[in-house]
Amino acid sequence: MNVCRFLLAAVFIFSGFVKAVDPLGSFYKIQDYLTAFGMASWFPTYLQLLFAVVLSALEFSVGVFLFFGIRRRFATALALLLMIVMTPLTFYLALANPVSDCGCFGDAWVLTNWETFGKNIVLLIAAITVFKGGRQIIRFITAKMAWMVSMYTFLFVFALSFYCLGNLPILDFRPYKIGQNIKEGMEIPEGAKPSVFESRFVLEKDGKQQEFTLENYPDSTWTFVETRTVLKEKGYEPSIHDFSIMSLETGEDLTDSILSDKGYTFLLIAHRIEEADDSNIDLINEIYDYSVEHGYGFYALTSSPEEQIELWRDKTGAEYPFCQMDDITLKTIIRSNPGLMLIKEGTILNKWSDNRLPDEYVLTDSLDKLELGQQKQESDLRTIGYVLLWFIIPLLIVICVDILVVKRREKKRLY
Repeated sequence: MNVCRFLLAAVFIFSGFVKAVDPLGSFYKIQDYLTAFGMASWFPTYLQLLFAVVLSALEFSVGVFLFFGIRRRFATALALLLMIVMTPLTFYLALANPVSDCGCFGDAWVLTNWETFGKNIVLLIAAITVFKGGRQIIRFITAKMAWMVSMYTFLFVFALSFYCLGNLPILDFRPYKIGQNIKEGMEIPEGAKPSVFESRFVLEKDGKQQEFTLENYPDSTWTFVETRTVLKEKGYEPSIHDFSIMSLETGEDLTDSILSDKGYTFLLIAHRIEEADDSNIDLINEIYDYSVEHGYGFYALTSSPEEQIELWRDKTGAEYPFCQMDDITLKTIIRSNPGLMLIKEGTILNKWSDNRLPDEYVLTDSLDKLELGQQKQESDLRTIGYVLLWFIIPLLIVICVDILVVKRREKKRLY
């Protein structure tokens, strides 16, 4: 029984943690589910985002409770309830395939729908076993200290989620992490058969929408709505396979020229410009002016239609050029709308959320003379270590206090 308990604890802690460090990723996956089931308009966006945060908090907390053997009725019942809901859902996903993966472990560990269903069968059996034998779960903390561990666990996971929501994920499991060379990520090994993708453009005329490709792209009487990247033939799939930058003004593919540029290039990323936060528009314009002054590239990437781009320009006074890119790709590159990315020769040097954009106090010289122009040094192991210290040290203190209290009681009984 305890084997099932620790298995569930490990899976729930891992699942909740990777969701908590990337709450927008979980939010996007929930949107995919609701769109697939035709329910996207049923729930406002803020409720979908709140659900993503609450789900990660519940999963992480249930895992911690099971591990320490506290809140046994709540933890075992909720674990069983989650598995009762998720197992048939993932069985349907495996059969119908409305979304490519369930997102149960975010981008940290992507499973196919059938792999997810198999995993959930095992976890469902474990959850039933633990629920039936809940009274046999051994406590590691006394009941009087359990409330403190419970409270701190909830506060910790919520604080982690909202920190990553306001900034960027502290751990980046996506192919566009800092230090990644985008061109290398798009390369296919010699002899491997590549997947065939096609860019499709949705345009509108006289109230009617229609899809086009580059081969049959219509005249200027049509109004651009959005662009999509469609898989035509499955083959070897590199980690980056849908990075394509199309100039809005000329319709030219700028991907290779931007990724081959030996100078610095700023990419302002707003997957939907009409939903982008405009609170830092002056700072964005200043960064663009700085780029022009020093001869750096600056492009805004979006999947929004031209009329929305024009509204943004009118509202913000933006003079930087706009390019089109696939919506999903933009949301994958950076978890901020807008967000800023600095690249050089295709290598990602740094990324900033809208709340952490560099300002005039930092941009005091050319980038080659500034720390800002060097690749930001990140270590996933060090980050995980810091997070674990913030979570484990307070718990260790509680456990030590709990042990001391128990020993004192035992001494009193002896005397």
